Amino acid sequence: MKVIDCDVLVIGSGGAGARAAIAARELGADVLVIAKTLEGKAHTVMAEGGINAALAFRDPTDSWEEHFKDTVDEGVFLNNQAMAEVLVRDVIDCVHDLERYGSLFDRDSNGNIAQRPFGGQSHPRTCYVGDTTGHELIMTLVQEARRLGIRYMSDISVTALLPDARNSRRIAGAFGIDMKTGDYIQFIAKTVILATGGAGRVFKITSNPQEATGDGYAMALRIGASLQDMEQTQFHPTGMVFPPSAKGILVTEAVRGEGGYLLNTLKKRFMKDYNPRQMELSPRDQTARAIYMEIQAGRGTSNGGVYLDISHKDESVIIEKIPKMVKQFKMFANVDITKESMEVAPTAHHFMGGLRVDPIKCESFEVACLYACGEVAGGVHGANRLGGNALAETQVFGKLAGTAAGLQSRMLASPDPAPDAIEREIARLEAPFGIEGTKPQHIKTKIGEIMWKYAGIVRDEKLLLKGLEEIRALAKMPVAVSGSKRYNPEWHDSIDIQNMLMVSEAVIISALERKESRGAHYRSDHPKRDDASWLVNIIISHGGTGYAVDKTPVVITKLPPTKREGD
Repeated sequence: MKVIDCDVLVIGSGGAGARAAIAARELGADVLVIAKTLEGKAHTVMAEGGINAALAFRDPTDSWEEHFKDTVDEGVFLNNQAMAEVLVRDVIDCVHDLERYGSLFDRDSNGNIAQRPFGGQSHPRTCYVGDTTGHELIMTLVQEARRLGIRYMSDISVTALLPDARNSRRIAGAFGIDMKTGDYIQFIAKTVILATGGAGRVFKITSNPQEATGDGYAMALRIGASLQDMEQTQFHPTGMVFPPSAKGILVTEAVRGEGGYLLNTLKKRFMKDYNPRQMELSPRDQTARAIYMEIQAGRGTSNGGVYLDISHKDESVIIEKIPKMVKQFKMFANVDITKESMEVAPTAHHFMGGLRVDPIKCESFEVACLYACGEVAGGVHGANRLGGNALAETQVFGKLAGTAAGLQSRMLASPDPAPDAIEREIARLEAPFGIEGTKPQHIKTKIGEIMWKYAGIVRDEKLLLKGLEEIRALAKMPVAVSGSKRYNPEWHDSIDIQNMLMVSEAVIISALERKESRGAHYRSDHPKRDDASWLVNIIISHGGTGYAVDKTPVVITKLPPTKREGD
């Protein structure tokens, strides 16, 4: 077995992981970044519309305080407000960091960074690069990481976090597989940063890449860390619906930010019936539910969507502002969006929940020297993420996690991973070989169908209990893998589904626990928001034999809870 040492191990090479690696390296740490696919290939590129920062170029009345208010209002006061304040304050410097590294933001007529309106925001503060902002940022960060000499390893599937032999509550590294050769690798690290993204692939229809199978959540649960707010799964209002091969591919909020209209088959701008003030730029949870309701009422298209139309804008403006969408619809659907409507419907997009971490250090409360940043960490977004805050989160908390992990690594000797943990992990990984059972791809497909049907946009107790029953039945099914370990996608699917099943169960259990509707979590049997009983974070942990659920009151430090328009 190959053994690799480093000071700081970063698991995940998207925007958060890359920014964390840069921060740790700038402190002199020996940093290694592990990528499940290729470096820079991450959900970050799906953040097409932009990054929020109260630079106040387009609207001088904007401020970080206004950005904070929008963030906690959109999060329906489930946010960790300390994290929300850190986000909105620090992102301004982080945007300047990106410029310093080489990101080329669009400019206004005065030469300042251009800013556009986005859903749920009181000011136009979303900085952008056309509709390819995430791609520009990740390429910039990877380039800076290379300049700093940061090591990358691609095509590595990390399957477990390893505890220290002397202290099971301290991280000692990770265990992984070289997907090309099938060889095992033991990573020994003084500190570990999880930047593994979300778990959109547990849903049938999603904007997420294939690797978004909840690995970070599951590995953290197995080593003793806790998760919060896992019931809060965001469905982006607009994903492609046709052709079937393109179903779920993201249609950026920038289309609506640049003036696109949502229309039902009666050609009515239906958002006036749900949130007449904010219309198409209503919060994402409200917009997704409105589209769902229109489709359920029979006012959707034959393909199960509604129309998104921006053809009333000048063709030159459309091509300049959202060039990727022009190409995407022409390529996949043979639709010219400068002249025709797009068909769209909600798609699973983002997990607001994740690891419970310290607001500043981003360190797990339960496992020492384990840090988390980006979508795998919970707290900052509350019950619903503000569009444009995802890229902001990767940069702010990636930088903080990298700084904390880099500083901590200076004070620690190299740990010793527990040998019995490695033995147990190898046994778990090799269990599917040579047995009779179901093929993992079948189970993977079933997970998506179950979660979409029973834990989707609209939930109730009956649906959730049925979904939980079916997920637990899948977890008991023996899984069979054939062939060798060398580049065996079937084997890696068998590993992925164990993570997906853990995450799916955590989502459903948390959703059953929250008996109200708040943000992205909508219970038709409890349709009202209940601040008196449910202004709490739902905490879930796994003790090896099952899940434990707890609730902690949300600390409100600024602003009283308000009712959002449209709720």
